[in-house]
Amino acid sequence: MAEALAGDLRAPLVAATVSRLVIDLNRSIGHPRLFSAMTRAAPAETRAQIVEQCYRPHRGQVEALVSQAVARGDRVIHIASHSFTPELDGAVRSADVGLLYDPRRGGEVEICARWQASLATVDPALRVRRNYPYLGKGDGLTSHLRRRFPQSDYAGIELEVNQALVFAAGRRWTALRRALIDSLHAACAP
Repeated sequence: MAEALAGDLRAPLVAATVSRLVIDLNRSIGHPRLFSAMTRAAPAETRAQIVEQCYRPHRGQVEALVSQAVARGDRVIHIASHSFTPELDGAVRSADVGLLYDPRRGGEVEICARWQASLATVDPALRVRRNYPYLGKGDGLTSHLRRRFPQSDYAGIELEVNQALVFAAGRRWTALRRALIDSLHAACAP
């Protein structure tokens, strides 16, 4: 999804190259789930190496791109692309797509409301929810960047796609990618 969005929008792509089973690049240093159960028990030196080799380069690259764009006078709309499991702890999640944002940041609220409305036009059967299956203001890279950049310069949106649609592949997955791209264009149009 991220590759399709970046390619269509001619935007830079910073993709994770390490599994969350090693380190969660979307968590802050010190977060209890920064390391998975597999790596949490690793020696401190090993965990420090993982941070230096995997975590800091990824986050540093994203932050540098945002800083450069802001320095040029651009307003950044950062789309962080993720997926979520269709069922968690026995509870079935009732969405195909989630748009996460900080409700205190008006620009993010507006972008997500417009994106959701645009998606409803492009694919009325698609179940799109805002700040679901997670709250958009929780710990993550976008929340870190919100502390660094004012809302006039930066909007951090997390796109969450139900893994059932990803794993289904085929035409439905192709159509969903196209719908997300087309509806984002419409949502961001002046």
